[in-house]
Parts: sequence; C-alpha cells; structure tokens
Amino acid sequence: MTRITDAKHEGAVGSSPDGSRGWTGGGQAEAEQADAEQAGTTRMAGPGGGRTEAEQAGAARIAGVPPALEVNSVTKAFFHRRRETLVLDHVSLKVEPQEFVSIVGPSGCGKSTLFHIIGGLEQPDAGTISMNGKPVTGQRGEISYMPQQPALFPWRTIEDNVLLAGELKGGPRAEARAAARHWLDKVGLGGFERAYPHMLSGGMQQRAAFLRALLAPQELMLLDEPFSALDALTRSEMQRWLLELWEENRRSVLFITHNIEEALLLSSRIYVFSGRPGSVLHTVEVPFPRPRREEITESPEFLQLKRQLSQWMREEQAKAAK
Repeated sequence: MTRITDAKHEGAVGSSPDGSRGWTGGGQAEAEQADAEQAGTTRMAGPGGGRTEAEQAGAARIAGVPPALEVNSVTKAFFHRRRETLVLDHVSLKVEPQEFVSIVGPSGCGKSTLFHIIGGLEQPDAGTISMNGKPVTGQRGEISYMPQQPALFPWRTIEDNVLLAGELKGGPRAEARAAARHWLDKVGLGGFERAYPHMLSGGMQQRAAFLRALLAPQELMLLDEPFSALDALTRSEMQRWLLELWEENRRSVLFITHNIEEALLLSSRIYVFSGRPGSVLHTVEVPFPRPRREEITESPEFLQLKRQLSQWMREEQAKAAK
C-alpha cells in the first residue's frame, strides 16, 4: 500500500471495502507514523520487506540529524516591463542525508529557478534555505551542480575537467588526481583521461560532468535534467549507471526530471510541482527497497504509481495550456 500526501489529503492509495480505488485513512499505520508525519514525511511499505528509505530518514530525524537541505516556504517573482510574474509560491521541501529526491512538474513551473535559489544565484523574495541545520540563503559555494548540458571546458582534458572543483577548493593535487583516475575507471572512462570533450560521446561527456560534481567537496548535489538531451537508449544506460554509482556513494541529491519512470527508479521521494506559479502539490515516498534494478519498472505497484504521477502531470500541463 502506497502513501501519498498533498495539500488537501493524506492517506493511502488502495481499495475501499467495496473494491473501488480511493483514499483510505486511519488505523494503526497513522498511529505508527504520527511522528514522521509531524516532521513532514510519509511512510510507504516497501515490497519484499526490509527497511525502506522513509524509515531510514525517520530514524535520522529521531537521532537529531538535520536535513541535508531544507527549503522553507520559498517564494519568487520576476518583473518584466512593470509586470510581475510569480514563479514559485511558498515551496517547502527536504532532502535528508544520503537521500535521492526528485522534483517533477510541467515546463515553466520554476524548478530551475528553485535550483538557482538553493545555489545562491538568485535571492528568494520570501522563505529560507538551510543545509545541515544552518541558514545558507543567498550563499554560493554550498552545493555541487550538474546542468542539463555537460558544460565541460573544451580546452581542458577530461581528467582536468573532473579535477576542476577540487582545484577551486585547493588541497593536495596528487591526491585529487588519484581519486579522479579511480572514478574515471569505475565509470568506464579509463583510458580517456587525456582526451578532450569533443572526442567523447554525449553519454561519456555526461559521465565526466557527473564525476566533476561528485568529486566536489560539497555534500549536496543538484542535478538539473542531466539526461534530457540524450537518446532513449543512452538515457536508459545512464540511469542504470547513476543508480549503481549513487548506491555506492550515497550523496544527498536533488534531481529535476520530466521523466516519471526515471524519478520512480532513482528516487527516495518525489515532489510533484504545480504549473506556474510552482508549488508542491503532492509528496510521494517511493516504497521500493534498495538496491534497485530495472525489473521493478514492470511491477504492478511501480506501474500504478507511474499512472498516478502521469495523471497529475497531464492535469497540470492542461491547466498551463489554458
């Protein structure tokens, strides 16, 4: 049974006694999860047993570990020719330590603007950003960031591109280079250390860009639709690669995607945004235990969640088109 929260309802997507699909609530599950819900999270029972990531995140909160990222009621508007456009409307979300969290929503709902605010490139009109319990609103250098395009410097080799974040921080260069070569080997780029970006395929460039973000000293990674420009086959390969690499490294990640299957496969939690102005409509705790494999995409629960998320996305896109 899958629990989903939104601005109006909280309950489980399941079956009523008459067999119809709908919201069910109450009972022991609510009592067991009262503390977690008070903290702004929901619980889902993962298939096959085991401790789900929602339960792990709840344990971290009980232990007093602050979220890796907390966005609290962030609002942002832009002005053009004296006309105000509200882009974000009281957005609140969290990424717990070692969580992979995704945002999905229609185009133009302010997802990238939110990333700019988290990274300190834009100031919110209202609201705050905290990382590890410390206020960082408007501060730069607190996150590592991977944009939609690889953005590798064409005059630097692949190895030197990967080393860039470490160079900016300072520190032992030999140690950083050894770490870079280790990871280049692990992601299938061994032997391409001295190659230049134009010599690599799109998928290989994306791997190098991801490693640059991974080897940055910041604990939180923001990934802004990093696979959107790739063909379907390469994108599927990159999803498998990212899943395996993240499960080994366990960095805290906030991920933007339009691909619902991608979000369900990779994420611990998904925030569904409304159309402009962007706000959080639904929060879905993904129930599948890790390690995950592509086979889960064929499971009934996965397909049910995919249908529900797709329906919400279609509804928001239809509203935006009016």
